[in-house]
Amino acid sequence: MPYYVQRGSVPPKRHTQFRQPDGSLYREEHISRQGFSDIYSNVYHIHPPTQVVRVGELRPVETEVWEKPHRHHHFRTAGVNSEGDAIGSRRLLLFNEDVRLQKAHPGESMAGFYRNACGDEVIFVHRGSGTLHSNLGMLKFAEGDYIVIPRAVIWKLVLDGPCRFLIFETTGPVETPGRYRNRHGQLKEGAPYYERDIRVPEFVEPEDEEGEFEVVVKVRDGHQSYFYRNHPFDAVGWDGYYYPWIFNIKDFEPITGKIHQPPPVHQTFQASGLVICSFVPRLFDFHPDAIPAPYSHSNVDSDEVIYYVEGNFMSRKGMEEESISFHPPGPPHGPQPGKTEDSIGLKETSEFAVMMDTFKPLKVAAACEEIDDAEYSLSWLEDSV
Repeated sequence: MPYYVQRGSVPPKRHTQFRQPDGSLYREEHISRQGFSDIYSNVYHIHPPTQVVRVGELRPVETEVWEKPHRHHHFRTAGVNSEGDAIGSRRLLLFNEDVRLQKAHPGESMAGFYRNACGDEVIFVHRGSGTLHSNLGMLKFAEGDYIVIPRAVIWKLVLDGPCRFLIFETTGPVETPGRYRNRHGQLKEGAPYYERDIRVPEFVEPEDEEGEFEVVVKVRDGHQSYFYRNHPFDAVGWDGYYYPWIFNIKDFEPITGKIHQPPPVHQTFQASGLVICSFVPRLFDFHPDAIPAPYSHSNVDSDEVIYYVEGNFMSRKGMEEESISFHPPGPPHGPQPGKTEDSIGLKETSEFAVMMDTFKPLKVAAACEEIDDAEYSLSWLEDSV
């Protein structure tokens, strides 16, 4: 996580007596990565966070694969069948053992609480706004935000209206790229964003309620319900490096050069087995003979996924907002006919897009079949223009 944060009331020393006004102890919870050897936060509750009054049912999550030819794809995800809240509206598109890429078009706020026990989440907000409520505080979100939620955080989304989300669920921690950080963990001078660009939770007064509070927990086999005696947002304070946070794509500062820069300069996050990149408006290359359009390339060790957000998509035709291009290893891909020539002499681009590269093959989920452009893999033919 980028930096140390303290919210609310905490004792002077960790793991020491911290008493409530009536003399009883506040209950400390330690939330940490990699056992006790990586980043962590200490949270102080009015009530023990362990009091489960009953365990509900396990609802399996089915993963159906679309058995299709190995080819390039264009998915028109605006048309994906999606409704409900931020959890129920999710539709799986692409996945492997490191990541599950999902689309969600929620039209209603979450009534209950959610906790992912087996993955971090990055929710890219394409359309809409609302509030993330969590056991570590509150964050307002809006269009262009990446909401980063580490595993084990308890949360719910309250929407201001209908939203459109692209969701990355990763089995490894979502982090700022290692090459952007100095040895102390601070983002370096020259990194494409800075700690000031990162929004962290605001403190909210604790909810001291007793009853039955359902928390739906994402586990390997599905969604498991737990019912707790006390409201999960009863923290009077916390401190540490482990919390949800937000970064907006429009705060990404593009790195440009004299000739075309490769996609790693657009990297925004890293996780085990993948990277997430942001393409934003930027000046084009300034060599007198520069070709701004990307060159054709073969991804021999990665799968490339690009989600088109808005603007003029310089190297591709037929792309619309919410389109996804998926280029697996094997056949090369690049600018479509005429796009290379059209780019010469252009000074800047106005596009926004989100890219994911994975280093293990992605499988295509069944939901993609009805939104697939079956002719896309032929779109590099000259007579397809």
